Amino acid sequence: MGGYGAMKFGLKFPDKFVFAASMSGALQAPELDQIPQVPAFILTSVKRAFGPVDSPVRANNDIYKLVGSLLDDRKKQLPYLYLDCGTEDDLVQSNRNFSGMLISAKIPHEFRELPGTHSWPYWDQQVQEVLRIATRIFNHTPPVTTTVSPVKSTQ
Repeated sequence: MGGYGAMKFGLKFPDKFVFAASMSGALQAPELDQIPQVPAFILTSVKRAFGPVDSPVRANNDIYKLVGSLLDDRKKQLPYLYLDCGTEDDLVQSNRNFSGMLISAKIPHEFRELPGTHSWPYWDQQVQEVLRIATRIFNHTPPVTTTVSPVKSTQ
C-alpha cells in the first residue's frame, strides 16, 4: 500500500515532505473490510494494519478523515500531491473519489487517469513520469539556509 502511505504521511507530516506520489494507490484501504466480496487475505491485512472498524488507530490513519480535518493554514503547508491510476485498474474509482475530495477541500494536487491496469507495465511507464515531476518539485524547493554566527575575536 505504498500510494496510500505516501498520501497519509504527506497529509500527516507536511513539514517533512515536499512531494507525495501515489501510482494506482489503494486509497480506500481502511474501508476494504466493509466491502462485500473482498478476499479474506485482504481483510486480514486491513484489520492488522488499521485495527477494528471503530478504533482510534483506524480513524487516525484514514486519509479521508485526515483531509476532512485539515484547517486552511495546514492545507497551505502540504507537499505537492500527485496521483495517477490506470483507467482499467479496479482502483481507479477510489482514486477519482480521493481526488474529488481534495478538490472539494480546495487542496491543490495533480491527478491523472491513463490507459493501463494494476500492473508492472503501467508502473514501469509511470515511475519515469513521477521521477520527472519529483525532480521539477525538488528543483523549485527553496534551499535550506543555515545561519552562521560570526566568531568573536578574543583580542
